[in-house]
Amino acid sequence: MISPSLHPEPVRSACRPSGRFAFGLTPRTIWLLAAGLVFALPGFFRATWGYGMLAWDALVLLAVILDGLRLPAAQRITIERSWNNAPALDSETEIQLAVEHSGETILECHLIDDLPDALVAAPATRNLRVFPRVRATLRYEIEPRERGDVQAGAVYIRYASPLGLVERWAMAPLEQPVRVYPALRQGEDQEIFLARGRQIDLQLRRARERGLGRDFESLREYLEGDDLRDVCWTATARRGQLITRSYQTERSQAVWIVLDAGRLLRGRIFSGGGEADRRGHSKLDYACSTAVALAQLALFSGDRVGLLVYGQHVQQRVLPGRGPAHLRQIVEALAQARAELSEADHLRATATLSRWQPRRALVLWITDLAETAMRPEVIDGAMQLLRRHVLLFVAMAQPDVAAIANARPKNVEEMFRASAAQELTTRRELLLARLRDQGALTLDLDPARLTSAVLNQYLRVKERAMV
Repeated sequence: MISPSLHPEPVRSACRPSGRFAFGLTPRTIWLLAAGLVFALPGFFRATWGYGMLAWDALVLLAVILDGLRLPAAQRITIERSWNNAPALDSETEIQLAVEHSGETILECHLIDDLPDALVAAPATRNLRVFPRVRATLRYEIEPRERGDVQAGAVYIRYASPLGLVERWAMAPLEQPVRVYPALRQGEDQEIFLARGRQIDLQLRRARERGLGRDFESLREYLEGDDLRDVCWTATARRGQLITRSYQTERSQAVWIVLDAGRLLRGRIFSGGGEADRRGHSKLDYACSTAVALAQLALFSGDRVGLLVYGQHVQQRVLPGRGPAHLRQIVEALAQARAELSEADHLRATATLSRWQPRRALVLWITDLAETAMRPEVIDGAMQLLRRHVLLFVAMAQPDVAAIANARPKNVEEMFRASAAQELTTRRELLLARLRDQGALTLDLDPARLTSAVLNQYLRVKERAMV
């Protein structure tokens, strides 16, 4: 599970006037002043009626002045913004606004929380009644629309007394940095994968296949046919007879998550659902969400997890490790991953990973295949990794291309589009088939189906002790 401390810290500040003349008449006052016009028509016939209109308006303005004097100064109002959970894609984040004042009257407040476009499509006005020296709170939910670091702005407030003749305008400077994380996969589906991982780990512990792997298990007497390289000469000298080492299959491996942050991962996927869906998430967003889910499962299974996010250069690097603090480090790094405008340097990433991980490991590589006449560079990099590591190569498909390839054309233009899409699809299949022939595990899926497929593939690798 992700630490709850991922959410931003609460911020609190006293208000200040939002301008030199930070007050105004309410619509109620305008209507009351307009009501004095009922004296205007009789005033054409009798002057005393005109004086009645002036007296009415003077009475209303006097009530406005008295009502305004009852309102506390902006500095006597304090507003606090707190976050009840970590902002993450595809999940609702609850924000709490708390208002208190040291005046003598009840305040009818209208609050606008200035949040960036990455968090909300448009700020909304929320109403709150605040009693003197009593803390009043309101909660509302948002669904973040973009991953990464954003800046939350001030909270603007318009407040009036229950009489509602005049209102004042103020703002609380609650600017703060907010980090939006990848989708944090939690709930029943994640529990199923964790339970399956626990079962596989128990099976491997019971099996303890001797003679395989390189994890030391025990010492025993040398038997004919044993490899002389496994003889423990120090134990042999102590006991006066040949003693050999017995090994078992490794139960804890290094798992590297490699994410391509080049231009191909900038593409957005639109599912046509709610507001967040209409905006769409990038392929890199889906890749980061999958990386978080796999890191949780692998760390729970006892493996060490490392992370490499690259474009033209390495963006984020987390060396293999274990524990909740290590998972926190991975999540923080994924939140800061940014898709670049240029093509990623896949061969440089391959060389970097080979230098950091000289021993055999499971490598999850999430990328996409460039549509070029030549063999994509990422395929050459994958071939190099296969010499030493178990590679799970994931190509993120574009649903639009698959839909065009499978659609029945209705005219010549659609026929050419369908032919081009089918050619692209066939070429991807050939490239992935070549990797499978070399021993790679491959997936070519829509981003929305990526996470479950990757977790299932990781569990199969774990169950078969392929690393």
